[in-house]
Amino acid sequence: MIFKTNFFPYSKKNSIYKHTALIGIGCNVGNCVRRYKKLFLYFKNHPLVDITQTSILYKNPPFGYLDQDDFINSLIVLKTNLSPKELLYFLLRTEKKFKRKRSFKNAPRTLDLDIIMYDNVKMNDKKLNLPHPFFKQRDSVLVPLSLINQ
Repeated sequence: MIFKTNFFPYSKKNSIYKHTALIGIGCNVGNCVRRYKKLFLYFKNHPLVDITQTSILYKNPPFGYLDQDDFINSLIVLKTNLSPKELLYFLLRTEKKFKRKRSFKNAPRTLDLDIIMYDNVKMNDKKLNLPHPFFKQRDSVLVPLSLINQ
């Protein structure tokens, strides 16, 4: 199921930052739509990033650990001057701010932020792989990506 809100989708033309990152977002605990609105406003008012685009919201079943609620996923295009690793740490701190708990792999979560792409950077590090190694196999990325300009 796909749906829209006031902030998803969203588009803005200009940014003062030089790097572009595609961020996958996921949530299946609590009021995800309200949390995404707060995340949007948090990013919009943060001096280290600039939102230039968001996709529709996409409700889809979990993978990996299946005994949990469906996810609501979306994509956010950020502009930033942070390096890929600096952006990763910024996103991890953001997840923590939004009460993310890491109890086990593929556990239910209040917020999941993944760097899908960062410019044309290719990186294979123990902390960060770019582009995200599984994005082409995940409807949670492919469906919003296919509809990002609509």
